[in-house]
Amino acid sequence: MKDLLATIDFSEVTPLVVETAASLGKAFGAKVWLVHVAAPDPDFVGFKVGPSYVREQRAETLRQEHQDIQAIAADLNARGIDAEARLVQGPTTDTILEMATKVEAGLIVMGSHGKSALFRAFVGSVSEQVLRDSKVPVMIIPTPRS
Repeated sequence: MKDLLATIDFSEVTPLVVETAASLGKAFGAKVWLVHVAAPDPDFVGFKVGPSYVREQRAETLRQEHQDIQAIAADLNARGIDAEARLVQGPTTDTILEMATKVEAGLIVMGSHGKSALFRAFVGSVSEQVLRDSKVPVMIIPTPRS
C-alpha cells in the first residue's frame, strides 16, 4: 500500500482515526493523506449573499480547521510518518471518494458516529455511503463509548 486516506471531522473519533492511520502508515511505509471535508459556504447553501458576519464567522471557522489539520499533519511528520493534509469543500461522500482516487489511496480510514437506525434512514451515514461506493477497502473506526 503506497498511500492511505484518513478522513478528519474534528469529532471525538478523530484522534482514533489519526492514530490508526498513523500506525498503518508507519507499518506499511505509506503516506497518510489527512482530509477534512468542510461545510459549504453559507452563500452556496442559500444561493444568496448573507450577512457579512456570517461570512466572516465561516471564514474564521475554515481558517481554524485548516490550522488544526495542518497541525495534525505536522505532528505525524515530526513522528517520522509521511503525512499531508487537505481541507476541501464539497459533498462529503463524493469529495472523500474523489480525494481517494486523486491520491491513489489503497485504504480509506474513517470514523463512525454510531447514529441510530432512524437517523440513518432519514439522513444517511457518510461512512456507510463511502463503504458502499468505494473502490478501495474502507476501515471504519467506531466512536468511543463513554
